[in-house]
Amino acid sequence: MEYKKIKPDKDLKPFIHFYWELKGNELEKQWERVFPDGCAGILINLGDTCLTDNGSLSMEFGKTYVVGAMTSFKDSFIDNNTYLLGVCLKPATFINFYNYAPQNELTNDTVEFEKSNSFNVDKILNSPSDYLNQFFSERLKIKSNPLQSVINDIHSTNGQISIYELSKRNFTTVRQLERNFKKLVGLSPKEYSNIIRFQKAVSIIKNLNKNRSFLDIAFECGYYDHSHLTNEIKRYTGLLPSQL
Repeated sequence: MEYKKIKPDKDLKPFIHFYWELKGNELEKQWERVFPDGCAGILINLGDTCLTDNGSLSMEFGKTYVVGAMTSFKDSFIDNNTYLLGVCLKPATFINFYNYAPQNELTNDTVEFEKSNSFNVDKILNSPSDYLNQFFSERLKIKSNPLQSVINDIHSTNGQISIYELSKRNFTTVRQLERNFKKLVGLSPKEYSNIIRFQKAVSIIKNLNKNRSFLDIAFECGYYDHSHLTNEIKRYTGLLPSQL
């Protein structure tokens, strides 16, 4: 399997993490697991029919799909003729490009886009990154993110901040913050914070210093104890910490 990331144009960087390309090969046929990151995405299938959403959805050639934010892992089957091209949007930026359903209606789901929102198969094959830069530059209608300061606070604390403190820092109510997050991100601010905290813990585990205990990592990342961290990792990945 070949996977690569491509940076968007600088004017799109506030809204798009990266473009990505995934191709299968003859040597490997496997289920590929993706963990939650709090982001929505768009992808087009440029290869054979591809099973995703843990086998419940078949993505067909030439069709474009929107992928909502996830609260658990998602498996896709990568065959030798798989060719997927996608866009990882930054949190709460879907609305900058699309007039579509609220994000909470897409959570944990992969939905086929109608033609008006879809990528052009012929044009995207010629030069994927150039096409995507032009596509999203032309669609960029809103040039700000109303949740950016809240998201920055969550990331700066690695998800270890109360929702009350978040709302207080950003001059809003807890109820309004909850409503805006579900509409624009597809998750509650608490769930998004939990995902960011989980990602921090996983990054530490993957680069584990042998002198550090798992309990130390749990405390550093704001978990009650070893078992609390283990349960959260299993919830988001379906794996034990030793399998990461």
